[in-house]
Amino acid sequence: MISDLKDGNHVKDYFLVKEAVKGVSATGLNYLNILLQDKTGVIEAKKRDINQKDIDTFKSGEIVQLTGDVYDYKGKLQVKVFNAELIDKKYADLKNFLVDSPKPFDELVERFNYFKNSVKNSDCKAILNAVFEKYYDKYVSFPAATKNHHEFYHGLLYHSVSMCEMAEAAAKNYENINRDLLITGCLLHDIGKTVELSGPVATKYTDEGNLLGHLTIGFNIVKDTCDSLNIKSDIPLQLEHMILSHHGKLEFGACVLPLTREALILSMIDDMDAKMMMLDKALADVKPGEYSEKIFGLDNRSFYKGQE
Repeated sequence: MISDLKDGNHVKDYFLVKEAVKGVSATGLNYLNILLQDKTGVIEAKKRDINQKDIDTFKSGEIVQLTGDVYDYKGKLQVKVFNAELIDKKYADLKNFLVDSPKPFDELVERFNYFKNSVKNSDCKAILNAVFEKYYDKYVSFPAATKNHHEFYHGLLYHSVSMCEMAEAAAKNYENINRDLLITGCLLHDIGKTVELSGPVATKYTDEGNLLGHLTIGFNIVKDTCDSLNIKSDIPLQLEHMILSHHGKLEFGACVLPLTREALILSMIDDMDAKMMMLDKALADVKPGEYSEKIFGLDNRSFYKGQE
């Protein structure tokens, strides 16, 4: 397992190829920079002096049996690849190669059902039921990103449920918040990622994801759903606004700025949950009293881990 690897280990094991990028060394030799993955994590690898067989073997989404040596490179472990063979995926359990969420899937589904069923507003309830009738399977399995935060199996579900937990606390503290609308927004704000992303295995952006983005895709999913339900209240308009504005600022990708209570708090909860996940990842292997590596998504700052 990747989490068990140490400097100096010789490795012979099975891995998912998350990514492979061809490069050329200063001496003109071709090589591959590879990201290998199993259910315990991801590690960088390098295959030097490559041939066409290597290029065909190390393709995103493939499973390989690999031999190599583990070494420390600038404070991070890497694998120097010697040989690798393709493995037929029909003989492999993909769950062994997907980094899972920090919380058990059954627990996440239970909390999702609690929040979804707790919504009393009839329009919000109708929208949720209609959207998840179509998108549920992807919603509960997809990651929430390709990197940086919640980029793991069930990551979209984990992120949305985590936001609902914070939204419920906020609604109890601020009595003027429309709790049903906010919970609905938390559950649906990233629904567009079920189209923007390719799936839980070797996740990448689809053409729709690259050309439209998940805010626009999510807006269209919710608008089409609301139009089909012929809802006459302003719930559809408010929910559509929440989806288009949930990145908070135009420079962060929001289509419009948040202009309602629920849209504003949704954007803040989304930002907080993403940043806490980035921070948790960066500090996971940091010893108390030391600093993390610089975190790009947090203004390139290094964070201190307090003494336990």
